Amino acid sequence: MRYPKLRELREAVKALVKGPYTTKFPKEPHLPFQRFRGRPEFSSKDCIGCGACVQVCPSGALSMRDEGDNRILQIRWDICIFCGQCQANCLTEKGIRLSQEFDFATTDKREELKQEIEKPLVICQCCGNIIAPYDQILWVSERLGPLTFSNPTLMLFYLQRQNLSLDELTKDMSRYIKAGKVKKELLRVDRIRILCPRCRREAVLKS
Repeated sequence: MRYPKLRELREAVKALVKGPYTTKFPKEPHLPFQRFRGRPEFSSKDCIGCGACVQVCPSGALSMRDEGDNRILQIRWDICIFCGQCQANCLTEKGIRLSQEFDFATTDKREELKQEIEKPLVICQCCGNIIAPYDQILWVSERLGPLTFSNPTLMLFYLQRQNLSLDELTKDMSRYIKAGKVKKELLRVDRIRILCPRCRREAVLKS
Protein backbone atom coordinates (compact mmCIF):
# COMPACT_ATOMS: atom_id res chain seq x y z
CA MET A 1 0.00 0.00 0.00
CA ARG A 2 1.35 3.41 -0.98
CA TYR A 3 0.97 6.10 1.65
CA PRO A 4 0.42 9.77 0.62
CA LYS A 5 3.28 12.21 0.89
CA LEU A 6 3.36 14.98 3.47
CA ARG A 7 2.85 17.60 0.75
CA GLU A 8 -0.33 15.91 -0.43
CA LEU A 9 -1.60 15.68 3.13
CA ARG A 10 -0.89 19.37 3.67
CA GLU A 11 -2.85 20.29 0.55
CA ALA A 12 -5.75 18.10 1.63
CA VAL A 13 -5.91 19.76 5.05
CA LYS A 14 -5.82 23.23 3.46
CA ALA A 15 -8.65 22.27 1.14
CA LEU A 16 -10.74 21.13 4.07
CA VAL A 17 -10.19 24.43 5.86
CA LYS A 18 -10.39 26.92 2.97
CA GLY A 19 -12.86 25.05 0.79
CA PRO A 20 -12.53 23.95 -2.85
CA TYR A 21 -10.23 25.78 -5.28
CA THR A 22 -12.76 25.71 -8.09
CA THR A 23 -15.52 28.29 -8.48
CA LYS A 24 -19.26 27.63 -8.49
CA PHE A 25 -19.70 28.81 -12.08
CA PRO A 26 -22.24 28.74 -13.73
CA LYS A 27 -24.32 28.76 -10.56
CA GLU A 28 -22.48 31.90 -9.46
CA PRO A 29 -20.72 34.48 -11.66
CA HIS A 30 -17.00 33.94 -12.05
CA LEU A 31 -14.59 36.89 -11.99
CA PRO A 32 -11.38 36.06 -13.92
CA PHE A 33 -7.97 37.27 -12.91
CA GLN A 34 -6.90 40.76 -14.00
CA ARG A 35 -4.57 39.51 -16.77
CA PHE A 36 -6.99 36.88 -18.04
CA ARG A 37 -7.06 36.72 -21.85
CA GLY A 38 -10.71 36.68 -22.79
CA ARG A 39 -12.69 37.72 -25.84
CA PRO A 40 -10.97 40.50 -27.84
CA GLU A 41 -13.17 43.44 -28.77
CA PHE A 42 -12.78 46.42 -31.10
CA SER A 43 -13.15 49.94 -29.77
CA SER A 44 -14.99 52.01 -32.35
CA LYS A 45 -13.56 55.16 -30.77
CA ASP A 46 -9.88 54.19 -30.47
CA CYS A 47 -9.49 51.89 -33.51
CA ILE A 48 -8.02 53.75 -36.49
CA GLY A 49 -8.64 50.99 -39.04
CA CYS A 50 -4.97 50.49 -39.96
CA GLY A 51 -5.26 46.69 -40.09
CA ALA A 52 -2.10 45.96 -38.08
CA CYS A 53 -4.03 43.48 -35.94
CA VAL A 54 -5.19 41.63 -39.06
CA GLN A 55 -1.62 41.17 -40.27
CA VAL A 56 -0.35 39.59 -37.02
CA CYS A 57 -3.34 37.33 -36.26
CA PRO A 58 -1.97 33.74 -36.44
CA SER A 59 -5.37 32.04 -36.58
CA GLY A 60 -6.97 34.23 -39.24
CA ALA A 61 -9.75 35.30 -36.90
CA LEU A 62 -9.27 38.94 -37.93
CA SER A 63 -10.05 40.22 -41.41
CA MET A 64 -10.75 43.48 -43.20
CA ARG A 65 -12.32 44.47 -46.50
CA ASP A 66 -12.96 47.75 -48.29
CA GLU A 67 -16.50 48.37 -49.50
CA GLY A 68 -17.13 51.70 -51.19
CA ASP A 69 -15.67 54.43 -49.03
CA ASN A 70 -15.65 52.34 -45.82
CA ARG A 71 -13.27 49.77 -44.38
CA ILE A 72 -14.90 46.94 -42.44
CA LEU A 73 -12.86 45.14 -39.80
CA GLN A 74 -14.16 41.84 -38.46
CA ILE A 75 -13.17 39.48 -35.69
CA ARG A 76 -14.57 35.95 -35.36
CA TRP A 77 -14.51 34.64 -31.83
CA ASP A 78 -15.14 31.07 -32.95
CA ILE A 79 -11.71 31.04 -34.62
CA CYS A 80 -9.78 33.24 -32.18
CA ILE A 81 -7.17 31.49 -29.99
CA PHE A 82 -6.92 34.44 -27.55
CA CYS A 83 -3.15 34.82 -28.01
CA GLY A 84 -3.23 38.61 -27.52
CA GLN A 85 -1.09 39.46 -30.56
CA CYS A 86 -3.74 41.88 -31.83
CA GLN A 87 -3.65 43.90 -28.63
CA ALA A 88 0.15 43.78 -28.41
CA ASN A 89 0.59 45.14 -31.97
CA CYS A 90 -2.20 47.73 -31.99
CA LEU A 91 -0.81 51.15 -32.97
CA THR A 92 -3.01 53.06 -30.54
CA GLU A 93 -2.75 50.31 -27.88
CA LYS A 94 -6.49 50.74 -27.32
CA GLY A 95 -8.06 49.91 -30.69
CA ILE A 96 -8.56 46.24 -29.82
CA ARG A 97 -8.21 44.81 -26.36
CA LEU A 98 -8.74 41.46 -24.68
CA SER A 99 -11.67 41.59 -22.30
CA GLN A 100 -12.46 39.28 -19.39
CA GLU A 101 -15.45 37.81 -21.22
CA PHE A 102 -15.09 34.05 -21.57
CA ASP A 103 -18.64 32.74 -21.52
CA PHE A 104 -20.03 33.30 -25.02
CA ALA A 105 -21.63 29.94 -25.72
CA THR A 106 -24.59 30.23 -28.05
CA THR A 107 -27.23 28.07 -29.67
CA ASP A 108 -27.09 30.13 -32.86
CA LYS A 109 -24.74 29.52 -35.78
CA ARG A 110 -21.06 29.88 -35.01
CA GLU A 111 -20.78 32.52 -37.74
CA GLU A 112 -22.77 34.82 -35.45
CA LEU A 113 -19.87 34.92 -32.98
CA LYS A 114 -18.25 37.98 -34.49
CA GLN A 115 -17.87 41.74 -34.23
CA GLU A 116 -17.63 44.26 -37.06
CA ILE A 117 -16.79 47.95 -37.13
CA GLU A 118 -16.67 50.39 -40.04
CA LYS A 119 -14.10 53.10 -40.63
CA PRO A 120 -14.43 55.79 -43.34
CA LEU A 121 -11.71 55.80 -45.97
CA VAL A 122 -9.86 58.73 -47.51
CA ILE A 123 -10.00 58.73 -51.30
CA CYS A 124 -7.54 60.47 -53.59
CA GLN A 125 -9.14 63.54 -55.19
CA CYS A 126 -7.29 62.82 -58.43
CA CYS A 127 -7.40 59.11 -59.22
CA GLY A 128 -10.07 58.00 -56.75
CA ASN A 129 -7.89 55.29 -55.16
CA ILE A 130 -7.94 54.60 -51.43
CA ILE A 131 -5.25 56.36 -49.40
CA ALA A 132 -5.90 55.27 -45.81
CA PRO A 133 -8.64 55.27 -43.17
CA TYR A 134 -9.71 58.74 -42.06
CA ASP A 135 -8.93 58.09 -38.38
CA GLN A 136 -5.47 56.75 -39.22
CA ILE A 137 -4.48 59.96 -41.01
CA LEU A 138 -5.72 62.04 -38.08
CA TRP A 139 -3.72 59.84 -35.69
CA VAL A 140 -0.57 60.28 -37.77
CA SER A 141 -1.00 64.06 -37.92
CA GLU A 142 -1.37 64.23 -34.14
CA ARG A 143 1.78 62.18 -33.64
CA LEU A 144 3.80 64.33 -36.03
CA GLY A 145 2.85 67.60 -34.40
CA PRO A 146 4.32 70.63 -36.28
CA LEU A 147 5.78 68.30 -38.93
CA THR A 148 2.21 67.79 -40.14
CA PHE A 149 2.52 70.98 -42.19
CA SER A 150 5.26 69.42 -44.32
CA ASN A 151 2.64 67.27 -46.04
CA PRO A 152 -0.34 68.98 -47.73
CA THR A 153 -2.68 66.02 -47.17
CA LEU A 154 -1.96 65.90 -43.44
CA MET A 155 -2.11 69.68 -43.25
CA LEU A 156 -5.59 69.78 -44.79
CA PHE A 157 -6.84 67.16 -42.36
CA TYR A 158 -5.38 69.04 -39.41
CA LEU A 159 -6.98 72.31 -40.50
CA GLN A 160 -10.30 70.60 -41.10
CA ARG A 161 -10.26 69.15 -37.60
CA GLN A 162 -9.54 72.60 -36.16
CA ASN A 163 -12.47 74.00 -38.19
CA LEU A 164 -10.04 76.18 -40.17
CA SER A 165 -10.55 74.51 -43.56
CA LEU A 166 -13.13 75.79 -46.02
CA ASP A 167 -13.15 72.55 -47.98
CA GLU A 168 -16.13 70.65 -46.58
CA LEU A 169 -15.62 67.86 -49.08
CA THR A 170 -12.78 66.47 -46.98
CA LYS A 171 -15.43 65.20 -44.57
CA ASP A 172 -16.93 62.89 -47.18
CA MET A 173 -14.52 61.70 -49.86
CA SER A 174 -17.14 59.74 -51.77
CA ARG A 175 -18.79 62.99 -52.86
CA TYR A 176 -15.86 63.62 -55.19
CA ILE A 177 -16.54 60.35 -56.97
CA LYS A 178 -20.33 60.74 -57.12
CA ALA A 179 -20.10 64.34 -58.36
CA GLY A 180 -17.68 63.37 -61.11
CA LYS A 181 -14.97 65.68 -59.76
CA VAL A 182 -12.15 63.17 -59.90
CA LYS A 183 -9.41 64.79 -61.96
CA LYS A 184 -7.59 63.00 -64.74
CA GLU A 185 -4.76 65.49 -65.18
CA LEU A 186 -2.81 67.13 -62.39
CA LEU A 187 -1.96 70.82 -62.30
CA ARG A 188 0.29 72.79 -60.01
CA VAL A 189 -2.64 73.96 -57.91
CA ASP A 190 -3.53 70.32 -57.23
CA ARG A 191 -0.54 69.98 -54.90
CA ILE A 192 -2.74 71.43 -52.14
CA ARG A 193 -5.28 68.61 -52.34
CA ILE A 194 -5.94 65.20 -50.79
CA LEU A 195 -3.71 63.02 -52.98
CA CYS A 196 -2.34 59.51 -52.82
CA PRO A 197 1.48 59.13 -52.90
CA ARG A 198 1.54 58.31 -56.63
CA CYS A 199 -0.54 61.35 -57.62
CA ARG A 200 1.46 63.59 -55.27
CA ARG A 201 4.72 62.56 -56.90
CA GLU A 202 3.23 63.27 -60.30
CA ALA A 203 1.93 66.67 -59.17
CA VAL A 204 5.33 67.62 -57.73
CA LEU A 205 7.18 66.56 -60.89
CA LYS A 206 4.80 68.44 -63.19
CA SER A 207 5.01 71.60 -61.12
